[in-house]
Amino acid sequence: MEQQKQFLDVIDRDLAKSRFEAEISLHPLEEEFIDLHLALGRVLSRDVVAKVNVPSFDRSNLDGFAVKAHDTIGAEEHTPIYLQLQNEQIAAGSTPTLEITKGLATPLATGGMLPRGADAIVMIEHADIHNDKLMVFKPVSPGSGVAFAGTDVSSGETILYKGDLLTSRETGILAALGEVKIQVWRRPKIAILSTGNEIIAPGEAMQPGFVYDSNARIISDAVKELGGQPIELGIVSDNLPHLREKIASALLSADMVLLSGGTSKGQGDLSYQAIYELTDPGVIVHGVALKPGKPICLAATQGKPVVVLPGFPTSAIFTFHEFIAPVIRQLSGLPPTSLSVETAELAVRVNSDVGRTEFLLVRLLENPPEDTEYHRPTLTAYPIGKGSGSVTTFSHADGFVRIDRHVELLEAGSEVQVQLLSRDTKPADLVIIGSHCAGLDLLISLLKEKGIQARFMSVGSAAGLSAVKRGQCDIAGIHLFNIDNNTYNHSFMSAGLSLIQGYRRQQGLLFRKNDPRFQGNNAKQIISKIKNDPSCLMINRNTGSGTRILIDQLLDGSIPNGYLVQTSNHRAVIAAIQQNRADWGIAIQSVADDDNIVFLPIKDENYDFMVADSRLHKKSIQVFIELLNDKATQASLASINIQTDTSTGTFFADK
Repeated sequence: MEQQKQFLDVIDRDLAKSRFEAEISLHPLEEEFIDLHLALGRVLSRDVVAKVNVPSFDRSNLDGFAVKAHDTIGAEEHTPIYLQLQNEQIAAGSTPTLEITKGLATPLATGGMLPRGADAIVMIEHADIHNDKLMVFKPVSPGSGVAFAGTDVSSGETILYKGDLLTSRETGILAALGEVKIQVWRRPKIAILSTGNEIIAPGEAMQPGFVYDSNARIISDAVKELGGQPIELGIVSDNLPHLREKIASALLSADMVLLSGGTSKGQGDLSYQAIYELTDPGVIVHGVALKPGKPICLAATQGKPVVVLPGFPTSAIFTFHEFIAPVIRQLSGLPPTSLSVETAELAVRVNSDVGRTEFLLVRLLENPPEDTEYHRPTLTAYPIGKGSGSVTTFSHADGFVRIDRHVELLEAGSEVQVQLLSRDTKPADLVIIGSHCAGLDLLISLLKEKGIQARFMSVGSAAGLSAVKRGQCDIAGIHLFNIDNNTYNHSFMSAGLSLIQGYRRQQGLLFRKNDPRFQGNNAKQIISKIKNDPSCLMINRNTGSGTRILIDQLLDGSIPNGYLVQTSNHRAVIAAIQQNRADWGIAIQSVADDDNIVFLPIKDENYDFMVADSRLHKKSIQVFIELLNDKATQASLASINIQTDTSTGTFFADK
């Protein structure tokens, strides 16, 4: 009588779900160390930090000639510039031996290593050779035709994060980084049993009163899609002792047991009887207010879920995705699911070549409800890309927009259909645009552990500030110095913007140990001495970054050798110095972890986060602020030479 009462006590879906999940483990299982060729479809259990730079050297993107871009100024088809060709040809895989100085050029092939002193490539189509002279018919700008080392991936950069699902895009990135073994979560083993005298396996001869077992196939494949490992135990007839044995055996080998059929109280329904014999805690819910799916039985024993799904296929699959799929995903370390196509508005104007279908990779950003007009999509698509040679672009994209070959222009605000790259893709919970920082890499990893999917685009402080003003990101990471009042960031606030206090970090001069040209302990004095030394090559930072502003202040109008070669992050600066592609640069202390590189401090600075007032209420931003105030987070930041105040505050602009 008590069993019948429990079955009739039908409860709502949310209460059933909360009771069920309270009695089982929802943490990913133990870690496994596996070979990369087995990694497809697995879930990372740890962050992946690049051990190498990609590309690992300054590489030519085309066949042509390595030059100094300044030497090509004024070149035209009828009045070419003449450069002296060096007696060397650089093929892919070879190392240059001659340096490019003023007036010189060296032939090199696609993929060839850029020689020291060169900063651009003249395409072979825009030049000709006459005797030992190179005739240049078209000028080039610094960086033209070159993929600089570390500009795609820099050594020490966090490339993939714990919880990332490894598709072919991610395994390609891992291969490009030289990884052969990775750490992933073990796949949860899911035992699957079909019950009932009327059930027969596909392939058997059909007889009156029998039905083929479709549930086992559907559930097994759904488990695979969710990152689990199905254990198909076949069909069990209505024999209670046999069913008990099968369930007991399944509990020994599996992390979860799923049965289909026999969950009602009709004559011959035995699954629920076997499940009611379980303890610790045993049956949790038997009957949920769903249509279809009412008779589902949710149980657990010793932390392992045991579930009897309804026998009808539609009911079985519906209840599987309502109650079981989220659990399997969490045991596998996977995030929630997403739709495959989303409607979004384009963040910026995009030009396309007529006559060619273009696939525009984008990131998706949710628009706050108060910013969304009645006719406006709830998502914004932000185009991304580092070029055709990049191995990280696909990893950072949420989807792509197909631009028809007849379309030349898509205006900002245009409504577009975004094809998601994975059915599991969803818009990032938090989009951060602005200046690169090692501390921000750490915060994004910690946000992932909190269930917040964050995406970051390194464009510099000034561009980040513009993006947050335009509503194209949630947060802008900035370190902008106002020379008039000797303060960071506060003076750049305006109506509608607030500033989240971040942390302090140190900018400094980097150079190779034992380089005799860098004598002394005062970075500013050393820069004043070497900035006009043509033998000293510098590596610069991108225009609009806070570091670039600091560099220009220190140079006070000087244009050192290498000034026009710029990179978008701090780690690429140290990579250039390590590889002798540059002799000095300026970066933050947290990346200067090489014993052969000297760091001399220049300036303490504040790295803060600008946010629109309309987005301050977002859960992801509130979690971000909580993280900044967390003592464990502050200790982790301190371990990489980044200091926070005891309590982080939010400052509001005068309205």
